[in-house]
Amino acid sequence: MKVTVILCTYNRCQSLSKALESVAASILPESVEWEVLVVDNNSKDQTRAVVEDSCRRYPGRFRYRFESKQGKSYALNTAIQEANGDILAFMDDDVIVDPAWLRNVTSALASGQWAGVGGRIRSQQTIDAPSWLSLDGPESLDGMLALFDLGDQGCQLDRPPFGTNMAFPKAIFDKYGSFRTDLGPCPGSEIRNEDTEFGRRLMSAGEKLWYEPSAVVFHAIPENRLSKEYFLKFWYDHGRALARERKPRPDILGIPRQYLMISKTGGVLLLRRLFQWFLTFDEKRKFYQKGMVWSTLGQLAELHKQLLEKRN
Repeated sequence: MKVTVILCTYNRCQSLSKALESVAASILPESVEWEVLVVDNNSKDQTRAVVEDSCRRYPGRFRYRFESKQGKSYALNTAIQEANGDILAFMDDDVIVDPAWLRNVTSALASGQWAGVGGRIRSQQTIDAPSWLSLDGPESLDGMLALFDLGDQGCQLDRPPFGTNMAFPKAIFDKYGSFRTDLGPCPGSEIRNEDTEFGRRLMSAGEKLWYEPSAVVFHAIPENRLSKEYFLKFWYDHGRALARERKPRPDILGIPRQYLMISKTGGVLLLRRLFQWFLTFDEKRKFYQKGMVWSTLGQLAELHKQLLEKRN
C-alpha cells in the first residue's frame, strides 16, 4: 500500500512546523510506503522554508508543491493529481496528529469495503466555553470549531467527515470528481463545505464511509474563535455554502419556495426561525436559534447573488 498525506497550507508557517513534526513521527508497518505532500497555496510568509527544512531533515518523506491559484480547493485538487499514493490521507496545517493517526485512518481502506474514513478531531487545549456556547447535545456547535468526536466505537458514518482528518482511495476521485472550487476558503472568503460536500456526494451515491475513533488529530482553537462574532459569521458563510452546494431550482424570483411560502412544514422558513429565536429564553438554545437565522440569511443572500449573476 502506498499512502500520500495531503496538507494544504496558507500563511501559517508556525503551526505548519508543528504539524509537519507530528506527522514525521508517524508509526507505520515497514510494508507501507508513505509520503507527505505539502501544497503551498501562495503563502507570503516562511512556509516554503519550513517545508524545505523538513525535506532536508527527513529525506524522501516530504515533498513541496506550489499552487498559485488562490483557494484551498485548488490546492487540494493539485495535490490529488500530484500524489503518488493509492490512498490519500488529509490533514491541516493547524493540527498535531497522533503517531498512530496515519496507520489508523488508512487501515480500514485496505479491505475495499469503505469508500472513505473519518477520524476523531479533538482540541489541543481545554476549551473554556462561554455560557452561551453549547459543545454537546443536539445543538452542539463543536463542528464550527472543526471538532469531530462520535465516541469510542467505530461505526458507519451517517455524516461526512471533516477535511482535517479523513482518507480516501485515490481512485474515488477519478470516479466522483474532485473538490468543488466554488467551495472552500480563500483570502477574503470563508465559504467552506468543500470537504463535507465531497463526503455527502459519496454518501448520496451509495458509498459507505467509516468512523475510526483511534485515528486522532488535535486541532488548535484560537481564543478569538470563542466569540459570538466568529460563530455568526461562520453561520452566515455556511448558509451561503449550502446554497451553492445544493443549487436548488429557483421557484419565485430566484428564491426557492420554501423560503417564501407558507407550507405544511411550518410556515415561512425565515419567519419561523426568527420566532424561534425571539421566543427562546435558554441562553445556549437562544444563541443556536439566532445562528439558524444567520444561516438562513446567508442562504438568501447567496441565492439573490446567483439570480443577479444569471440576469447579467
